Amino acid sequence: MSVNLVTLVGHVGQNPDVKYFESGSVKCRLTLAVNRWTRDGNQTDWFNLELWGKTAEVAANYVRKGSLIGVQGSLKLDRWRDGATGANRSTPIIKVDQLRLLGAKHDAETAQMDGYSGGEI
Repeated sequence: MSVNLVTLVGHVGQNPDVKYFESGSVKCRLTLAVNRWTRDGNQTDWFNLELWGKTAEVAANYVRKGSLIGVQGSLKLDRWRDGATGANRSTPIIKVDQLRLLGAKHDAETAQMDGYSGGEI
């Protein structure tokens, strides 16, 4: 048995990058800053997030740079060949299955007025 499960809570690094495809699919990319405590103090790690479908639409509508969010998903490696050098490249990405909006009460009230309760997606 193997498990690939990632849970993170942090602040969004930029506004969502949303793409709509002719097929009707929606994809959203975000970066997430997460603090990691070390013996030398606080370190910030940055994670690339990928969201699809309804979760991507919620992120597009309610998540902004600086928003506090929680995500759960799985780790995947995007692989490609560098066009300039021909070298194989890869980067880790968190494929998000669940998104929680954890911002201030004011943010949640605004989202409720727009028809979203702020729970899990």
